Amino acid sequence: MRAHRSVRRGLACLAFAGLAWGTTGAAVDFVQRSSDLGPMAVSFWRFLTGVALLLAARVLRPARAVPGTPRPIGRRVLLFTGTGIGLAVLQTAYFAAVQDTGLAVGTIVALGAAPVLTAAGGRVFLGEHIGRAGLLAVAGALTGLAILVLGNRAGAVHPAGVGLALLSAAGFAVTNLLGRWTGRHGAGEEPFTLTVGSFAVGAAVMLPFAQAEGLLPHTAHLGRIVLLMLYVAAVTTALAYPLYFAGAAVLRAATASVVMLVEPVGAAVLAVLLLGERLTLATVVGTTLMLAAIGGLALTESRPAAES
Repeated sequence: MRAHRSVRRGLACLAFAGLAWGTTGAAVDFVQRSSDLGPMAVSFWRFLTGVALLLAARVLRPARAVPGTPRPIGRRVLLFTGTGIGLAVLQTAYFAAVQDTGLAVGTIVALGAAPVLTAAGGRVFLGEHIGRAGLLAVAGALTGLAILVLGNRAGAVHPAGVGLALLSAAGFAVTNLLGRWTGRHGAGEEPFTLTVGSFAVGAAVMLPFAQAEGLLPHTAHLGRIVLLMLYVAAVTTALAYPLYFAGAAVLRAATASVVMLVEPVGAAVLAVLLLGERLTLATVVGTTLMLAAIGGLALTESRPAAES
């Protein structure tokens, strides 16, 4: 029963993180439209501000020390470095995809491909048993993705944007699988430490690219840009990422990735209501299939082991 409650809490953490991340693309789209900040600069400031906010929160509310077994240094370095680089690829490619092909399509392709790549990686590298529910979820995500990309008329979906969204999905899958692998080999980290360390690596990786692109915005709406970036850093970064890592730590890699498909729902709604994007029939059908995959897999995962 305790394991059952842990799984339910994990699902709740992932659902909140996904809903928060669903607003990221819209906020960043406004930033990019209102200034000359590009995806690399936005990624750098998101990482750096997220680290600052998390460290400030820890100073204001120190965590109690919990004794634990020493973790292998090499695997800890691999975890922080790999996760930081993976997150840098994930969000920078995602912001570029949204800029190229729109918020709704960019988000749905990125998050639709992620469970497929994660499930395949989990099976090949971690030896995870996908099961019938997992296979159905992956099949639903694949079918929805195919309808979304192939069912839209020419011009509605940009191939370059789809490629960037798939690159973002690959970054997501790497971070997901790496966290599971290190956790199994005694190098797992608690969510706060993993988030801060990964963001620090991500900021360091993105700094030279952001400098080449332009670090500071040039805009007549500086106050709006600052507020939007603070929202992105505080809610969708400093709050959402620790919740994501906490949820992913207690769920299978494929399950965590599929549950995060709640993100396209919020992104699609915001794309229509705030950005004036139009959802085609193919987009709606593809998204519906992905949501069906989420519901089925989440229901199966949340049942106690005795019922499975």
